[in-house]
Amino acid sequence: MDYGKIKAAAEGYQKDMTKFLRDLVAIPGESAGEKGVVERIAQEMRALDFDEVVIDPMGNVLGYMGTGKALIAYDAHIDTVGIGNRANWTFDPYEGYEDDIEIGGRGTSDQLGGIVSSVYGAKIMKDLGLLNDKYRVLVTGTVQEEDCDGLCWQYIINEGKVRPDFVVITEPTDGGIYRGQRGRMEIRVDVQGVSCHGSAPERGDNAIYKMADILQDVRALNNNGAGESTEIKGLVRMLDEKYNPQWKEARFLGRGTVTVSEVFYTSPSRCAVADSCSVSLDRRMTAGETWESCLDEIRALPAVQKYGKDVTVSMYEYDRPSYTGCVYPIECYFPTWVIPEDHEITKALEEAYKGLYGTERIGAEETLAMRKARPLTDKWTFSTNGVSIMGRNDIPCIGFGPGAEAQAHAPNEKTWKQDLVTCAAVYAALPGSYCK
Repeated sequence: MDYGKIKAAAEGYQKDMTKFLRDLVAIPGESAGEKGVVERIAQEMRALDFDEVVIDPMGNVLGYMGTGKALIAYDAHIDTVGIGNRANWTFDPYEGYEDDIEIGGRGTSDQLGGIVSSVYGAKIMKDLGLLNDKYRVLVTGTVQEEDCDGLCWQYIINEGKVRPDFVVITEPTDGGIYRGQRGRMEIRVDVQGVSCHGSAPERGDNAIYKMADILQDVRALNNNGAGESTEIKGLVRMLDEKYNPQWKEARFLGRGTVTVSEVFYTSPSRCAVADSCSVSLDRRMTAGETWESCLDEIRALPAVQKYGKDVTVSMYEYDRPSYTGCVYPIECYFPTWVIPEDHEITKALEEAYKGLYGTERIGAEETLAMRKARPLTDKWTFSTNGVSIMGRNDIPCIGFGPGAEAQAHAPNEKTWKQDLVTCAAVYAALPGSYCK
């Protein structure tokens, strides 16, 4: 493989990638409102002579290059979060900006840069004759990830009957190769009580007081250690081989956590005892934890047991229509996934990267100290579409994408032109490393 030609081709497309990214930033595209972004991506794919471009009934855009046997996919979700408080931005988040080094605007790191680099990575494969009968490339621009990560790929796999050999997740990786992430789920706890006049609270059964007891136990579940005498053993126990057969990968990904994210109640008035109280729990899961185990540990909390049938523990569902009107309900469960460090796909991506750029992370000057302090191959802090691709469907995933994790969802979001070039080159080289 001629790595020099691949690098030169990627560098030659820097201006085109910058323009493409700025065009995408200028089109607001929050979850369930991505139509304009999808159409612009399809336009770019067709202009670059993709062999096939499809917009599926959910609204995902899929572009194919080549006709080979193995299907290698590059996924980028193309929805963004909102801009938050406009006063926190020093520039227009949709007009954005650029200089010689960086590009600013909502979605530049999270993660419109990923679709830009993967589209041009496929173009480089075609330009340099890298496509062959061993593989076919699929580039996906997927919707609603910010609302419900992985839903798009549940649709692509189950309804579109598309099942790649493996998928590169192009979320921002700060110049590194990422082989996993913690999972998450959204849990709801409902507590029933009995209302009465607030002047005589003893006549009722205050649901908020019951919930207060339960929340103390939830906090203990997150904060406690795992000693033998500890009644509520903390989630840190999953890092111990005594409690978790997958403790090695759990230590790599980091421990699970749980926290209260929302509180709701009902009461006849401000002068009455509350007759119900509900909370949402954000549960982050490490290797070895499942949705069943996470629900069961909440149900087993002493306060939940104490209040018995007055407490219901359940999992949320997501059923918001996509911009096309497609409704595809799913549980709000986003499984942990991790690909082994010695897996052939991990090794193939490392080989492609090292052949192009060496053994350390690279990037713009302001990013270098932080990046070089981290191992080349690491993991994400946040969640990605890999929760469905590998977590639910056992299709191997590996991560490599332009931009920075810390820029995700932040005001004054930006990415770096060098990252777009680096990722396009690595994407172009990867299939050759994998299929040789």
